[in-house]
Amino acid sequence: AVVSTQSGHLRPGLSQMKMTGSIRSQIKAFLDGFYDIIPRHLIAIFTDTELELLISGLPNIDIDDLKANTEYHKYQATSLQITWFWRALRSFSQTERANFLQFVTGTSKVPLQGFSALEGMNGVQKFQIHRDDRSTDRLPSAHTCFNQLDLPVYETYDKLRKMLLFAVSECPEGFGLA
Repeated sequence: AVVSTQSGHLRPGLSQMKMTGSIRSQIKAFLDGFYDIIPRHLIAIFTDTELELLISGLPNIDIDDLKANTEYHKYQATSLQITWFWRALRSFSQTERANFLQFVTGTSKVPLQGFSALEGMNGVQKFQIHRDDRSTDRLPSAHTCFNQLDLPVYETYDKLRKMLLFAVSECPEGFGLA
């Protein structure tokens, strides 16, 4: 039997069953139709993120709109690291920006109504940047359910940009547990 642990966390099997087990027949029907159109062997080489970008295309990420819909925790909009963060994000290519969006939200898609309509676990939820006071040797981390980036207090712009770019390129899900 699949049960929760004493700490109250669900075991992976229970989560899987709750999320997909109850709709198994619908998932199978969808996949059968999908694979009739695009044979499985043609898409098997792609990760889920790559497939999403292939189907949807690269989003046009409006940095000004994202910035206008951002909340800061233990940072101010005028903090040096925040200034560097926006400068770094503006320097990214569209692909790198899409990777960033995937990293912090779990999807590379921009909401149709813009970032003011960004959805989180509890409905519409702004993008958040939280100050991470731990070591500046850490990579930024993200909590996709909350559209949250935990940004260490890097000492230089170059280090912030390098660490952010590495995180979004090498850890595309950006998932961390709150």
